[in-house]
Amino acid sequence: MTWETVIGLEVHAQLATRSKIFSGSATAYGAEPNTQASLVDLGYPGVLPVLNGEVVRMAALFGLAIGATVARRSVFARKNYFYPDLPKGYQISQYELPIVHDGHITIELDGGATKAVHVIRAHLEEDAGKSLHEHFAGLTGLDLNRAGTPLLEIVSAPDLRSAQEAVAYMKKVHQLVRYLGICDGNMQEGSFRCDANVSVRRAGTEPLGTRTESKNLNSFRFLERAILFEVQRQIEVLESGGRVVQETRLYDPDRDETRPMRSKEEANDYRYFPDPDLLPVVLDDAYIDAVRRLLPELPDARRERWTRDFGLKADAAEVLAADPEVATLFDSLARESGQPVAAANTLQSQLFSLFGAERTPARVNVPATAAILRLVADGSIARSSAKELIEEFAFSSAAPDLQQLVAQRGLKQISDTGALEGIVADVLAANPLQVEQYRAGQTKVLGFLVGQIMKASGGKANPAQVNELLKMKL
Repeated sequence: MTWETVIGLEVHAQLATRSKIFSGSATAYGAEPNTQASLVDLGYPGVLPVLNGEVVRMAALFGLAIGATVARRSVFARKNYFYPDLPKGYQISQYELPIVHDGHITIELDGGATKAVHVIRAHLEEDAGKSLHEHFAGLTGLDLNRAGTPLLEIVSAPDLRSAQEAVAYMKKVHQLVRYLGICDGNMQEGSFRCDANVSVRRAGTEPLGTRTESKNLNSFRFLERAILFEVQRQIEVLESGGRVVQETRLYDPDRDETRPMRSKEEANDYRYFPDPDLLPVVLDDAYIDAVRRLLPELPDARRERWTRDFGLKADAAEVLAADPEVATLFDSLARESGQPVAAANTLQSQLFSLFGAERTPARVNVPATAAILRLVADGSIARSSAKELIEEFAFSSAAPDLQQLVAQRGLKQISDTGALEGIVADVLAANPLQVEQYRAGQTKVLGFLVGQIMKASGGKANPAQVNELLKMKL
């Protein structure tokens, strides 16, 4: 009998607030260890947590984006466990009454099919600190800067059936939180990571197998590799007559394997109870309606609009919608140039290769770039000249007089039929072999002849006219 894989993901998105969830401490990445941990974060006697209102707005925004129920009343609870990087001895989280529940996220599968993944809940909680081992021989260092950093934990149902589906789901959540502006999605800095709950069962059977949880996977590749290893490991254990132990595991990318960390706790092991220092979060309809008005156009809707209104191909729309900054840039270029297909082609063929740490999509000079695209559209300049101008002005703050530049640099496209006929005649006379090949049915040589004409014209010949003239002469 074959085995079926069952996967559920717990995605942790660090909310993009400047201060922590229950204190005014900064959340900026890269500070010296233990310089951003206040007495509230450390749980000193006599201090009281105060909820950061911005995290509530962000959680509600996410809930509305996935069609979930945003709870009118949610409660913070204490999750009790003892670990060196948890200074209070408990984590403030949400348990029985989370702020978001019962939504769904649609993923695309191979072959164009889609699948709706049930999101059971998304709840607010604080992050723990970080244990450091590499600089301490035989010891562990503790950096508590992250303690109290706001997280939204997004818990899926066990609806995923392969590592590929899990990666597609995680990518979709990653895209969504960045579109909403609630998380920067930086996986290297730990702003976006997930735990993978994995089990296997005989195909066609109902009960779920015993699951393991692979913790803190901070790349799509690590998620895929950890699941693939864990599935194979569990199958081998079961087929050899053993049993899978419910436990928390760690993925080691150097060895490409998971290994045990600790036995997996159940909810009652954490002794959840409502936090006595925090009031319930109560939201009314007016608040939720106000948050709903903040929803941006989401990636699926954007792709549909581009293919419908702009005539973009589905794969181009997929690429451009993947990053919210790129998507915003494309919309601006398409609107200002009036040439959406040309804008899409320019982004993919040229601007993508120019992006970097300083040259971000947000810094593109949209008016100049759009004006260059219009010059190509009206036949003033050739695409090769446009490429040169975009390279020069796409990230410049200047407002160039493009008409004057085109004249000064001799970039004006040759569209005069008489001038083009002369160039075409010269190229045909210089390449009699290719002319005979074309007339004998080898039409592929047309591209060679077009290339020779463009070379002879310094790249300024109007390609459409060149093709028309060339075919007529041949």
